[in-house]
This record gives sequence, structure tokens and C-alpha cells, in this order.
Amino acid sequence: MRPGRPGDTGPHAARRRRTGYLFSFPGLAFLALLLAYPLLYNAWISVHDVGLSGLLGGPEPFNGLANYRATAADPAFWHAVRLSAVFTAGSLLFQFTLGFALALLFARPFPLNGLLRSLLLMAWLLPPVVSGTLFKWMLDGDSGAYNALLRSTGMGALSHDWLNDPATALGGVILANVWVGVPFNMLLLLVGLHGIDPELHEAAALDGANAWQRFRRITLPLMRPVSVTVLLLGLIYTFKVFDLVFVMTGGGPVDATDVLSLYVYQVFFTSFRFGRGAAAGLLLLAVPLLAAALYVRRLRREAREGEAA
Repeated sequence: MRPGRPGDTGPHAARRRRTGYLFSFPGLAFLALLLAYPLLYNAWISVHDVGLSGLLGGPEPFNGLANYRATAADPAFWHAVRLSAVFTAGSLLFQFTLGFALALLFARPFPLNGLLRSLLLMAWLLPPVVSGTLFKWMLDGDSGAYNALLRSTGMGALSHDWLNDPATALGGVILANVWVGVPFNMLLLLVGLHGIDPELHEAAALDGANAWQRFRRITLPLMRPVSVTVLLLGLIYTFKVFDLVFVMTGGGPVDATDVLSLYVYQVFFTSFRFGRGAAAGLLLLAVPLLAAALYVRRLRREAREGEAA
């Protein structure tokens, strides 16, 4: 048991706790109003038969798990789940790989290092709607910059209407999301690289280890905690991406980019099946919530290990 400190008990400690609760109250009230209440109301709707008439004051009969069963029986739902899995896996793979490569580059001093790093961060700071509009124009079949580049380099035969072809539309959306996410990955991984003691690399070099061996034996193992954190945060963000995909393709063509977040939107605001949409929305939250729980668990374990050390 950890020894107590003077002042841990008594009226002064109780007063400090009350003061802490008082200062925490505005933040807790904000979270309850903007997060807890909508989530609980969404859960309530998910077990009721709520349509457009219900929102206008009509009956909202309780139907138990019928909305969840109907969602699970909908082939379009599982199609959206598969697309979300591919979109998330592809985005995380390239975001992390390119972010790690850039972090290794910017970990070394060279002229204009800070300027180039700041320019890269602009992609992350731009709103996703702006990024989506930019890539929609770049990948346009008639006036897109990418096709113009292909034609100018003598590869015009490869020109394509990338976002209007079901075979390439999802790849175009993944490309845009990778561009958005790489700077965030690079920034967090760069912080992790700066936390590695350079004397470890120097000692390994003196022992005859080449650059690849130092990277594999020193950098990768020491970067594992940061890498897991980056991937978990990327999973939480990427799985629920909506605005970028909506701006670029709207879920088309032929549902080729109809990821789970767009499926929920369409059930809500196109079909006006609010009970079904609420059920699908809670299922959409399952993966980010699981990733968030793993992230918090990892942070607590690292904190315990730090206290033990």
C-alpha cells in the first residue's frame, strides 16, 4: 500500500475534493449535454419504430431488437461493413508506412527541415471537406490534374475517370484519406523517434551494426508503444470517416464507396427509417469504442509501468 501523505484526510482534503468537483462540473456538463444525451437518445430510438411521423409527434412503438435484426439481415449493411474494413485497412497501412518514413527523414537535421514539416502539416489542418473537394477535382476524368499529368508525360492512355469507375473509386478515396492522415502519423512518430536515446545507435554502430540492423533491432522495438498508439488513434478516426467520402463520391458509383458511415446517413436521411438508422449508428460506434477502450487500457498500463519503474 502506498504511504499516505500529510493532508490526504481531514477537512482540508475534503474541501480540495469538493473544489475539484466544482471546477470539473462545467466540463462534465458539456460532455453530458453534447455526448451522453445524444448517445442515450440514439439508443432509445434504436429500440423503437421511429419514422418521419414519429418525429412529428406520431406514435413511436417499442419494437425491441427488431431494428438490429433488420440491419443485420440487410445485405447493404454487410456490403458497407466490408467497404469500411477495406477503406480503414488501406488507409492505415499507407498512412502509417509513409508517416514512419517521413518521421525517419525529419528526425535528421537538414536545411529547411522545419519549413517542409510545417507545409506537410497543412494537409492535416485543412478541413476534410476542403481536402475531399481538392481530390475530387484532381481525379476528375475531364479536367483533373492527375489525368493532365499523365497526358503531359506521354501516358495519356492511362487517363481514367477515377471516381466514376467502381473499380477505382474506393482507391481514390483511400488516396485522399492517406494524404490527410500521413502528417498526423508523421508528427506522433517523430515525437517517438526523438525520445530514443541516440547513444544506443552510436553504441550499436561502434559494434559494427549497419543502418538496417540498427533500425530493426533498436528503432522498431523502442517505437512499438508509439506505433500501437498511432494505429489505434488512426483506427478510431478512419473507421468513422464521413465528410471526405461524402464530398468525393457520395457513396457511388453503384455503392462502390458506400462505407458504413454513409450507409447510416442514407438510412436516416434518405429512407427516414430513424430506428434502423440509430441501430446501425450504434453498430458503427462499436469498432471505435473498442479501439478507444484498448487505447485507454494501454495508457493505464504504461502509467502503472512508469510508477513501478
